[in-house]
Amino acid sequence: MAQRRFIQCDVFTATPLRGNGLAVVIDADGLTEAQMQTFAAWTNLAETTFLLPPTDPQADYRVRIFTPKREMPFAGHPTLGSCAAWLHCGGQPADAHTVVQECAIGLVKLDQTGVVPAFVAPPTKISPLPQRDHDRIVATLGIDPATITATAQLDNGPVWKAFELRHASDVLALEATRLRYPDFLAVGVIGPHDAAEEVDFEVRNVAPSSGMPEDPITGSLNAALACWMKDRGTLPSAATVAQGTRIDRQGRVHILSRGDEILIGGQTHILIDGTVEI
Repeated sequence: MAQRRFIQCDVFTATPLRGNGLAVVIDADGLTEAQMQTFAAWTNLAETTFLLPPTDPQADYRVRIFTPKREMPFAGHPTLGSCAAWLHCGGQPADAHTVVQECAIGLVKLDQTGVVPAFVAPPTKISPLPQRDHDRIVATLGIDPATITATAQLDNGPVWKAFELRHASDVLALEATRLRYPDFLAVGVIGPHDAAEEVDFEVRNVAPSSGMPEDPITGSLNAALACWMKDRGTLPSAATVAQGTRIDRQGRVHILSRGDEILIGGQTHILIDGTVEI
């Protein structure tokens, strides 16, 4: 075992302790995959990340992302949180305006010039939601079919079973505990708020791969949903998404459509800076 720099942060919220927690091991070089998975299970957070030297010369650092149960090819709040932790610990990007992260899906750019840091949403493959998955999820969650306005299967590393509902109130009414991993995996639901509200959409990620009943705030899901909406011509040029409301979080995801790019942004707060023996 060796002593390693350790950061714990809270991502996608303006209010510390009301977002999505992330553990980051800064100098993870030399750790085995088994050690990473064991440590991620021990932290028991939705995700734990491990920062490594990049293998691609275009990248500033490389990250591996683990839930308590498995490794993820990409995830949003670990991307923003890992970048914030890397910068906090003295990381110097080649371009002061853009940090380039290497992960299993390739290179992800993080824009540092906006009101909040934001990553460029990776490409999302959009396909019809298999009817069997649709029927199982609707029946188990008790979704009123009259409230469903669109469905799709979205793949941006994670594969999402996506439902768009008529209104945010329909999203908030769902009982997420009815869907549990591994019988169900990565079900995302979105619905619009009224125009007078401070946020534009409500999102929930139920049956996440972490094994939790509901994920507090999910950047990769919001990125996939934004790509889906842009493909259908329904994505505003800028939008704010609330997530985690039903589990007493104040998640806020800021979406900006900029040319061919979609930026997914949010605040990160560094809460713990110390060392850990792994």
